[in-house]
Amino acid sequence: MEATRKILDLNAFDMNAADTLAPEVTELVKRRKQTFGPTSMLFYQRPLNLVRGEGVWLYDADGTRYLDAYNNVPSVGHCHPRVVEAVSRQLGTLNTHTRYLYDNIYTYAERLLGSMPEPVSNIVFTCTGSESGDLALRIARAVTGGTGFIVTDNAYHGNTTSMTEISPSSASAEPRPPYVFLVPAPDTYRYGSDAIGSKFAADVRAAIAAMEKAGIRLAAFMADSIFSSDGVFPGEPGFLAEAVAAVRDGGGVYIADEVQPGFGRTGEKMWGFQRHGLVPDMVVMGKPMGNGFPMGGVAVKPAMLESFGSRSGYFNTFGGNPVAAAAGLAVLDVLKDEGLQENSFETGAYLRSELRIAGADGDRIGDVRGSGLYIGVEVVTDKASAKPDRALAEKIVNGMRARNVLIGTAGGHGNVLKIRPPLCFTREHADIFIEAFKGALAEAS
Repeated sequence: MEATRKILDLNAFDMNAADTLAPEVTELVKRRKQTFGPTSMLFYQRPLNLVRGEGVWLYDADGTRYLDAYNNVPSVGHCHPRVVEAVSRQLGTLNTHTRYLYDNIYTYAERLLGSMPEPVSNIVFTCTGSESGDLALRIARAVTGGTGFIVTDNAYHGNTTSMTEISPSSASAEPRPPYVFLVPAPDTYRYGSDAIGSKFAADVRAAIAAMEKAGIRLAAFMADSIFSSDGVFPGEPGFLAEAVAAVRDGGGVYIADEVQPGFGRTGEKMWGFQRHGLVPDMVVMGKPMGNGFPMGGVAVKPAMLESFGSRSGYFNTFGGNPVAAAAGLAVLDVLKDEGLQENSFETGAYLRSELRIAGADGDRIGDVRGSGLYIGVEVVTDKASAKPDRALAEKIVNGMRARNVLIGTAGGHGNVLKIRPPLCFTREHADIFIEAFKGALAEAS
């Protein structure tokens, strides 16, 4: 197997190759290095200089139009006019911190919580998904008295200190804390869909036993239900239930990280955890909530929030500010009025089918999997060995970029093509995507 890759390594531009680019792009890269320093990363062998977005399209400074099949943050489409109008109107009316009463914040909270299972009926707003995850860990520690956390072995949950500690795919060189225990991702490609639920639950139980042996009390299991960074493993609906039951038997709580699979992306349901018939103890949200406006939140069972609040206060100056609430309300309206969850289900199924057909003739596409408009395509050296082929995956990504279609990569070996377009991506766009994919695959192979 190839060495495990960190998330910032995937599909990264070599910042030392700036002089090979067009002069105006070279100048921008050099300015970026000068101001952002050595930690800043760019995508693709030839970076994009984007100046405008609309729907599923992004436009480069030279006028080239790109089909965006990667960005989940503008969940209802780049610069959606209803979101732009709502944010602009509210910004021109009032935006202040949350220690004042303001109607639209509670209207948004009520509508958002109305999409959750009834036991999850309180919410705390933040500004980012990382802040949301950080708060969820604090609540878990408070209500369980434990300090131990279980996550999958290539998970990514955020970039605060506590989130980096439970994000093995992050770029951190820090040793993993002794209270963070890793379990293998539910690799349905290599272990099969039928057995994956019992195997994953057994791995979780083994982690709990190891934690107890080390004298560490379990606080929580945190998972993104589509296992995005691990390589996109949605699995069959319901397979997560046994593992979550094991966590609760062990005294821990289940935190659903819905930053990526939430808000209709998986198609079947509004939330990724709903595919598994689960009621989380907490739900972490971020990025797509505001279609690009920074916002996040933790939906939580009231008793847990009360327990946490009795021991520790929490205040976030701009979490749930009026402009964020306006953005969030507009996103919910667009999701409903434009039928985007249904579109995600139907277009996603069509795209997966066409991808399987496109990859069937050769030996390099080992698996196509996903739910709704979150799709992973496993690129391998050959189907018999199922050995990950990162180099070929990167060639396909850059070949598609050359054909004006944008995707990314995921997985511990960087060999899984990650496809997660805005939810307004239709069959027409899927057909454009497939033609580019066929050409990039043929050229790269």
